[in-house]
Amino acid sequence: MTCEELLKALNDYVDGAELNEICEEFAQHLAGCNPCQVVVDNIRQTIALFHHGKPYDLPVAFQDALQGTLKAKWMEKFGEKSINPD
Repeated sequence: MTCEELLKALNDYVDGAELNEICEEFAQHLAGCNPCQVVVDNIRQTIALFHHGKPYDLPVAFQDALQGTLKAKWMEKFGEKSINPD
């Protein structure tokens, strides 16, 4: 299995899907490929943090700034009519 093939199958592997044939090749490739080990470990850690994370209320000032920035970018790209289709 190449690194490219591994990356294509990565989502299913990380999600714990049954990939009997691919899993063995995947595991063999990971055993000898440090860059792929790092990618898989980072994805697993990210998923774990997401699953165990708690919602965090953003400060009102940040919410307002974010909403203003997003609206400005939207207006820049799509214009006023896309927001108020009168």
